[in-house]
Amino acid sequence: MADKKYYGEDSGEIMIAKAKDFWTRYNKPLMIVCTAIIILIGGYYIYQKFFKAPKEAKAADYMFRAEEYYRKDSVNLALNGDGQNAGFLRVISNYGGTEAGNLANFYAGSCYIKLGDNEKAVKYLKKFSTGSKLVQARAYKLIGDAYADLGKNDDALDYYKKAAHHFEKDETNSSEYLFLAAYLADRVLKNQKEAIELYKELKEKYPKTQQGSQADGYLAQLGVYSTEK
Repeated sequence: MADKKYYGEDSGEIMIAKAKDFWTRYNKPLMIVCTAIIILIGGYYIYQKFFKAPKEAKAADYMFRAEEYYRKDSVNLALNGDGQNAGFLRVISNYGGTEAGNLANFYAGSCYIKLGDNEKAVKYLKKFSTGSKLVQARAYKLIGDAYADLGKNDDALDYYKKAAHHFEKDETNSSEYLFLAAYLADRVLKNQKEAIELYKELKEKYPKTQQGSQADGYLAQLGVYSTEK
C-alpha cells in the first residue's frame, strides 16, 4: 500500500515537472497566439458594431427612398437618385458589401429591363444573390427575360428552367417560369423534343395551375395526345 502511494505521488511530481517544462518552452508562442485571438475577436466586434452596422443602416435609409421611386415606376429616379437622395446605383457603388447593396443589384437589374437596357440588366441581376428562394427564382426569371429580349434564346431557356426549378414549392410562379421555358423551346427555338419534355413536366408537377391545365393543348399541337380516359 505504501509503495502504491509513493508511486502515485512520484507520477504526480513528474506530470507537474513536464507541465512546467512545457510552459517554459512554449509560453511565449502561446501568449502570442492568445493575444492574436483576443485582438481578432475584439477587432471583429468593433468592425461589426462601429463600422458595418452604421453602414448597413445608412444604406437601408438610401434604399427606402429609391424603393419608393421604384414602386411609383419612376425608374430613372430610382436608379440615379433625385439629387438629395441616392438611387440604387449609388447604393451599389458605396455600399456594395451590405445587404442593402446586394438588394440594390436586384432592383437595378429590374429597372434596366424596364428601360430596355438588357445588357446592364443581366450585369446587375447576376451580381445579386439571396437566401430567399422566391426572390432568387424571380431574379433568374428576369435574367431569362433580358436574354430573350437580346435574342440570346438558349441562355434565356437556361435561366427560365433555372427559375422554375429553384423553388418548386411555389407552384404559381414555378409553373409560369416552366411554361415560359416550354413556350420558348417550342415557338422560338423550334426544339420540339425539349418543348415536349417541359410541357410534360409542367403537366405532371403543376396540374392544378392555369399553365399546367393548358399543357395538354400545347402537347397536342406537337403531336402528343393524352392517354387519360
